[in-house]
Amino acid sequence: MATAESTTEPESEAESAVETARRQLERAAAHLDVDEGTIERLRHPDSVYEVSIPLKRDDGTVEILTGYRAHHDDVRGPYKGGLRYHPAVSREECVALSMWMTWKCAVMDIPFGGAKGGVVINPKELSRDEEERLTRRLAQELRPVIGPMKDIPAPDMGTNPAMMAWFMDAYSMQEGETQPGIVTGKPPAVGGSYGREGAPGRSVGIIAEKAIDYYGWDIEETTVAVQGFGSVGANAARYLDRHGASVVAVSDVDGAIYDPDGFDTNDVQDHDDVPGMVSGYDAPEHFSNAELLELDVDVLIPGAIGNVLTGENAGNVQADMIVEGANGPTTSQADTIFERRDIPVIPDFLANAGGVTVSYFEWLQNTNRRAWSLERVHEELEKEMLQAWNAVRKEHEARDVTWRDAAYIVALQRIAESHDARGLWP
Repeated sequence: MATAESTTEPESEAESAVETARRQLERAAAHLDVDEGTIERLRHPDSVYEVSIPLKRDDGTVEILTGYRAHHDDVRGPYKGGLRYHPAVSREECVALSMWMTWKCAVMDIPFGGAKGGVVINPKELSRDEEERLTRRLAQELRPVIGPMKDIPAPDMGTNPAMMAWFMDAYSMQEGETQPGIVTGKPPAVGGSYGREGAPGRSVGIIAEKAIDYYGWDIEETTVAVQGFGSVGANAARYLDRHGASVVAVSDVDGAIYDPDGFDTNDVQDHDDVPGMVSGYDAPEHFSNAELLELDVDVLIPGAIGNVLTGENAGNVQADMIVEGANGPTTSQADTIFERRDIPVIPDFLANAGGVTVSYFEWLQNTNRRAWSLERVHEELEKEMLQAWNAVRKEHEARDVTWRDAAYIVALQRIAESHDARGLWP
């Protein structure tokens, strides 16, 4: 097991998501002969669209909400990225997440660019009718900047397949024809792909399994801790459980549970299905989310929110490997500490790329008006994840760089090549 350091490295100021994304870009660029003009373009979004959304509440009052849609780079294809409902949504967060979507699509070699958007709202305070009114109005407000060949949203934190169906319906009504390709992550009844909801977690499991094998570990002797037992964490945990790993700790927003003998992950219902089920589960030990991050395990999967591994707690992490399930869970200060401690970190935009990959499959199915079986989706996803893993592994070995740098190098090479081929409009 990795040995915890007695000292920490406090972060002088809280690092923003955009700062983290830019520093990661610059680290990768240092390994490549890429035109500085291209790098400068990638430091900034192409555009950020801000909207005011009037929401009629159930009691008849009207509330004005703020929404954003950030477009980072579309050199390889239409913008692609989630829509989230969360009180912490901001312009800066959307820009950073759109940047990570650009890298994610490129490392998977998917012909999309990066986008991200959201509405500043606590979704727990919305009734179902309010969710529908908000989502339909959001579709109308974003109409100038979205389209099946322009920008294709998807569900994210606080949104779900039902909302994507409402979004598609609102857009289609204005277009005068059904446009299933305007969003992905829809229910299969209206053109959604089988396997889309579980895809990000499934890909985390696939990549974790590949990394376990890469380091020569026996998966049946590998212990795993998962922070966040929602859609991503639960599916990753269950995938690894099925393949022989011992999932000894999981958590939800209220706390963590631990069993040294490992959990039956199918018996622990995920937080999205039964809020509070995880922290209320009858387990040998209960503790905080922060303590879960410092458990003595082989693999740690931060699968909930961003910026949980920082300069202040990275020295106390005892896991031998980190596989990022959430978007941006590790700050650059923490990355530096993990690199110094020889703890490999498999980056989010490789590990959780199953979501955008199956979204691409869904978009193809909508374009061709031909549905795929769940078996085909799983087979194609595993094939795509293996190809991406092999491309990143080759750079990791050839350049002797971190996994994150290797993934950025793969993505940046593809994006730079596309920019070079298309040139710059005068």
